[in-house]
Amino acid sequence: MRRAAMMAGLTATTAHAASLADVCTTANVKAALPSSVYGLTMIPSSVTASPVYNASTSGQVFFPDATYDYCGVTFNYTHNGRGDTVKLQYWLPAPESFENRFLATGGMAYMITGGSSYLPGGVMYGAVAGTTDGGFGGELDTVFLLANGTINYEALYSMGYLGIGEMTTVGKEFTKNFYSMGDKKLYTYYQGCSEGGREGWSQVQRYPGVYDGVIPGAPAIRYGQQQANHLYSNVVEKTLGYYPPPCELEKILNATIDACDSLDGLVDGVVARTDLCQLHFNINSTIGLPYHCAASTSSSIGLGFGKRGTDPAINGTVSAEGAAVAAEILKGLHDSKGRRAYISYQPTASFSDAETSYNSETGEYELSIASTGGEWVAKFLELRDADNLSTLDNVTYDTLRDWMELGWQRYEDVMQTTWPDLTEFEKAGGKIISFHGESDQSIPTGSSVHFYNSVRSVMYPDMSYNASVAAMGDWYRLFLVPGASHCSTNDAQANGPFPQTNLAVMINWVENGVVPQTLNATHLAGEWEGQNAQLCSWPLRPLWTENGTKFNCVYDQASLDTWDYTFDAYKVPLY
Repeated sequence: MRRAAMMAGLTATTAHAASLADVCTTANVKAALPSSVYGLTMIPSSVTASPVYNASTSGQVFFPDATYDYCGVTFNYTHNGRGDTVKLQYWLPAPESFENRFLATGGMAYMITGGSSYLPGGVMYGAVAGTTDGGFGGELDTVFLLANGTINYEALYSMGYLGIGEMTTVGKEFTKNFYSMGDKKLYTYYQGCSEGGREGWSQVQRYPGVYDGVIPGAPAIRYGQQQANHLYSNVVEKTLGYYPPPCELEKILNATIDACDSLDGLVDGVVARTDLCQLHFNINSTIGLPYHCAASTSSSIGLGFGKRGTDPAINGTVSAEGAAVAAEILKGLHDSKGRRAYISYQPTASFSDAETSYNSETGEYELSIASTGGEWVAKFLELRDADNLSTLDNVTYDTLRDWMELGWQRYEDVMQTTWPDLTEFEKAGGKIISFHGESDQSIPTGSSVHFYNSVRSVMYPDMSYNASVAAMGDWYRLFLVPGASHCSTNDAQANGPFPQTNLAVMINWVENGVVPQTLNATHLAGEWEGQNAQLCSWPLRPLWTENGTKFNCVYDQASLDTWDYTFDAYKVPLY
């Protein structure tokens, strides 16, 4: 019911005389093309415009089911003096549905765009929604090297922040022209997850006066650490000399979920308090548990792309070696002196990076190098046109630490995306809703917590903790999503809710002043499918009392301490 109320509250009563058919023409689009965006020239001959009626969207995690009409528009521009071509795509609501809003969207993995897949999430809220190919076709890793040793810097910086920044700047002027808005306010938003979440933070940090509200989900910030971190599980296996069958790690995961389910006060198959799980669960308790897996063919999960062959049917019990591998992975990367270089996933996340390959000739499981991390090292650090590393021989924890620092130094101003002083964005009145799945298996949940704390400590150094949190809450709120995996629901914790109406919540905050003390979420699967839930605003944590009937958001210092990281493997602060 709360979602329906929000949706109803977002509908204006402005009358529009023109119909979709009237305005959705190439001539009208050409007439609305921006002419004053410094350094850019629009290409009128590239314009396409097509009205679409009764389009529908269903079964999505980032926005609810909806039916809508829109004008699908594409056109290109060039950077003056460069002779390049950047392709833009916008979906514009029918005139009677336009609510003076613009939504920028991003991509995933090494892509700056999700194509049209995220555009419905704007149109259904009366917003023009846009995306860009960045001028490099949209997929950075395919064009990153002009030749071995030579970086394509134009593509790199477009991916880093310029491409979406320009798409938004162009899109805002185009929107105002298209709808003849004059001096009316155009509310401007951004929404994205994973790489799209990092792109959202890039817009906050680089374009502080452009956006009214930004929603970065599970952001792939801290690229230097984040990408190389995908290799950490492999190096753990190699260092400990044990390559567990995927089924063994799956059993450890499921046993962890079962053991930690009740720690939030509600037995529902969802671990909402992974911090309490860290404090109270001993992974060695899984040793000896039996497991059985049928023969299967599968591929690894994560930011990037991995591959495995066919696994045979297997029966076994969790070994001490398997538990040791899992425990070391969860510990996070430390160098040979015991200093922390980076963090790992929460204890209820799947061990995707650690998936091994079955060798049918030897009948044994072997190392399978996670290609997300391998491609990063080979292509972005060694500057070789390769999609993965061929070996991890002689790669140690210290090697990983050095790779992380190299990536940090080389790409600090473009892909690291961790500038913590957001004063200009806050002064301009911008709002941020950041969210992160608590069982994310690709980007550590603690990554978002650490950046939140970095911003808080940099912007409010003289305030007490509680005062700084309150000050942050006026414009920046972080929500952890119980049970959720990477930018998605989680089959292993199907009863977990997901924040499907984030843009509606953000619109209510920006346009109506309704502060999201909790974040609206929906059960998209499981026994409570379709029901509403609320997520706690960090640093408050969920706790059910009265036999699981009363939901609370509580302050728990011991739990919060598990999210506090000191990266002493580096001599400069890692924000």
